[in-house]
Amino acid sequence: MSSGIVDDARGMRDELVRLRHRLHAEPELGLHLPRTQEKVLEALDGLPLEVGTGTASTSVTAVLRGARPGGTVLLRGDMDALPVAEKTGVGYASRVDGAMHACGHDLHTTMLAGAAHLLAARRDRLAGDVVFMFQPGEEGHDGAASMIAEGVLDAAGPRVDAAYGLHVMSAGLAPGSFRTRRGPILAASDTVRVVVHGAGGHGSAPHRAKDPIAAACEMVPALQTFVTRHFDVFDPVVVTVGAFHAGTQHNVIPDEATFEATVRSFSPEAHRAIKDGFVQVCRGVAAAHGVAVDVDYADCYPVTVNDAAEAEFAVGVVAEVLGEERVGWSDRPYTGSEDFSRVLDEVPGAFVALGAAPREVDWTAAPNNHSPLAVFDDAVLPDGAAVYAELAARRLLELEGAVPARWT
Repeated sequence: MSSGIVDDARGMRDELVRLRHRLHAEPELGLHLPRTQEKVLEALDGLPLEVGTGTASTSVTAVLRGARPGGTVLLRGDMDALPVAEKTGVGYASRVDGAMHACGHDLHTTMLAGAAHLLAARRDRLAGDVVFMFQPGEEGHDGAASMIAEGVLDAAGPRVDAAYGLHVMSAGLAPGSFRTRRGPILAASDTVRVVVHGAGGHGSAPHRAKDPIAAACEMVPALQTFVTRHFDVFDPVVVTVGAFHAGTQHNVIPDEATFEATVRSFSPEAHRAIKDGFVQVCRGVAAAHGVAVDVDYADCYPVTVNDAAEAEFAVGVVAEVLGEERVGWSDRPYTGSEDFSRVLDEVPGAFVALGAAPREVDWTAAPNNHSPLAVFDDAVLPDGAAVYAELAARRLLELEGAVPARWT
């Protein structure tokens, strides 16, 4: 088991916790995170890095040049928060109304900054370069695509050889444990907005109107039935209607009804089929009711697919660095989605989950990511930073031809 980087990371614990608490207390949404960017630049100040910032967003890209030429490895940490009003009651809770780091991106940013410090201190032993990708806009704003368009994968010159990302989990994974899988690890995510156009009228005489609510209400269960009868349970699809809006008063039939849905899938075939089928179901129900319908179906993020060899490499690194009991394989993908999928569509790599529930709570029943009650334990920060750093350092050794890679 390697101890040098781990020991140094644990020695940085207080600095990591301070940075994480500062980020958590001042969350920002979307692609433009000026205060977060300022904190990241401050955390990197003084390190031998080539630092650049985005133009389409407040991204930060930092390149560490090794002492010898070699390959290039990218490490990614997302920085944005969610439009959630925090209810955790922790001492460093959000001071911004209606915004919260409910998905743990403050931990990712902190761990990535920690990895930059750990690797910079070992720059003389690195053969190749490390790209640190501090990304805004993961939560539905496709910040990864923006950074790729601005050249993050080529920031060091040559195209990145491998890329790694970590994601903390506030529930469902034992504290301090790492999990990943070969192949699909996260779902594709699409968003759909459906507007049903009817003809308003008096609630007492529905036969003189064309009721859009009745049609829209029928579409929702019809979509659920369509999923269960048209898709293999071993290639799953999830359709969830999360918003439904119609009407102003109990006795008025409105002109329109609107609902919005999220759609998740795990294969290109299922993705194509649900997209076509969703539209067909809505149009068919609308035709039966004599109303019109507009379906705005938007692809959001593709399936996040781990390269099998890179996933095995990541598991091996964690096992050697922290112990075999700390890492394992997920038997199924997660239904969440990620724009790190954009990176893994371009270069081989792996996405790894890290359990971060406080050790004093029942992690099987704790509030999930995105909950206003989600709490993440500072205790995982040093080990997360160490794993980031070890993944990069050992992969560069392998690219140099040092097999098996050794790093101390």
